[in-house]
Amino acid sequence: MSARVGVITFPGSLDDRDAARAVRLADAEPVSLWHAEGDLLGVDAVILPGGFSYGDYLRAGAIARFAPLMEKLVAAARDGLPVLGICNGFQVLCESHLLPGALTRNTGLHFVCRAQRLRIENAETAWTTDYEEGQEVVIPVKNMDGCYVADPETLDELESSGRIVARYLDVNPNGSLNDIAGICNEAGNVVGLMPHPEHAVEALTGTSTEGLGFFTSVVKKLVAA
Repeated sequence: MSARVGVITFPGSLDDRDAARAVRLADAEPVSLWHAEGDLLGVDAVILPGGFSYGDYLRAGAIARFAPLMEKLVAAARDGLPVLGICNGFQVLCESHLLPGALTRNTGLHFVCRAQRLRIENAETAWTTDYEEGQEVVIPVKNMDGCYVADPETLDELESSGRIVARYLDVNPNGSLNDIAGICNEAGNVVGLMPHPEHAVEALTGTSTEGLGFFTSVVKKLVAA
């Protein structure tokens, strides 16, 4: 049987179908999960996709963290369920305290959309084993609240423990501290990523296919388990 990867849809999610397509391209079965339900349907991993959940009212991800399904997800993630939050999903993971820090308004105060060069810093998380540490990839970014911030102690801990998953190269598109594009929890099963790997999985779209590794990584881990 193929791995089953849930994709949560919140009101305002935009990239849930793109994430589901990436899961299919990684030879797994995408499973649609509705935010208001209370059941993860036995999935093997979960993706929180990009978009503007609840219109980003209050602040990005602040309302989505209270969705009924998030209570189940937080508990499952703490028990080891692989979880990937992309852009708005990263914001929701921070608001849910599954990841430290916060995503704030871009320092340029403009929405940014561009192909972005990244360096993979941690190739040992559930979502990055198909990359090499130090590998450089091109993955699109598109965000308004993509500036990662944290207190100095948290930044030091992330750096010293290898929990920075990806870092911006050449240009920092949103002002994130330490050029952080993605981080993980201590166990490495929960990853938050501001760039959009689901938009870099098919050459037909005109971008790179270098985002597919995030999805094939977790599928290989699940199949091997």
